[in-house]
Amino acid sequence: MEKKRVAVPLVCHGHSRPVVDLFYSPITPDGFFLISASKDSSPMLRNGETGDWIGTFEGHKGAVWSCCLDTNALRSASGSADFTAKIWDALTGDELHSFEHKHIVRACAFSEDTHFLLTGGIEKILRIFDLNRPDAPPREVDNSPGSVRTVAWLHSDQTILSSCTDIGGVRLWDVRSGKIVQTLETNSSVTSAEVSQDGRYITTADGSSVKFWDANHFGLVKSYEMPCTVESASLEPKNGDKFIAGGEDMWIRLFDFHTGEEIACNKGHHGPVHCVRFSPGGESYASGSEDGTIRIWQTSSPLTHDNSEMLRANGLTGKVKVAAEEVSCKIEGFHIADGGTVGEEAGTA
Repeated sequence: MEKKRVAVPLVCHGHSRPVVDLFYSPITPDGFFLISASKDSSPMLRNGETGDWIGTFEGHKGAVWSCCLDTNALRSASGSADFTAKIWDALTGDELHSFEHKHIVRACAFSEDTHFLLTGGIEKILRIFDLNRPDAPPREVDNSPGSVRTVAWLHSDQTILSSCTDIGGVRLWDVRSGKIVQTLETNSSVTSAEVSQDGRYITTADGSSVKFWDANHFGLVKSYEMPCTVESASLEPKNGDKFIAGGEDMWIRLFDFHTGEEIACNKGHHGPVHCVRFSPGGESYASGSEDGTIRIWQTSSPLTHDNSEMLRANGLTGKVKVAAEEVSCKIEGFHIADGGTVGEEAGTA
């Protein structure tokens, strides 16, 4: 009997509650890195290629909804239900600053030049914090028509975008004037918005639709209907010829960008998929789920297996296996529990 050939992901354990956001760093001299946000209140940093756990950022007292790394992967940021956004040293795991808000912070993003942090949340206010003067009051861009769900920078930090939890569309704001310059209209609320690596496209997920917009002229380039409600989508960064989408049916699908044809359907999660992101080189992509795991899938030549146990990246039980020369600067001084395992003291939302 012929064995069934299936894609085998790297399975990254460690979070004790759903994984709600993922972010890959650009490629750095030390490789590239993956940070994850979870309702367990403890963002985690991993080697982006192997999925191996590097460390946990400890300090939030509520669910963490958003996370990101700066361009050089030297600092990370997280937005939380504890009404704060925090900046962390990505080399040591130390908290560098905590920015107080008046309600839940749902989204955060470093500017491309790494000097500013953009946040948004339930307050319906976009805030821009100057990281060179962290104690100074932030610049506030209000008049968001609803609770902020996603934020991003584009046009060399001259424009910011945001979407809302409760109404459709993506709004683009001029940073200097603080005014909305364009709205990308969607029927449902946009749960995921990503600016492509080359700055050409904005990829959005709303309802059961994945859309691609011209990031400079703001026209709709392509729109594809998905088999289910999707929560997240990501465009392959190197060639821009594929995209991934994940949502409530627990599967991660790979599509052809030009035709919308499904190329692959990856199964393995045991709960809805909340976030998907391509690695910076496009050779793999990660998914985060309600089941508390992150899975890293190969893009072009997937591993095959005969339905036995999937490969597992180290998590709660594994020791850090990354070669010392790869990420020694990332591991040194980090908050690693005894024996190199992830601490289990994470709070709950």
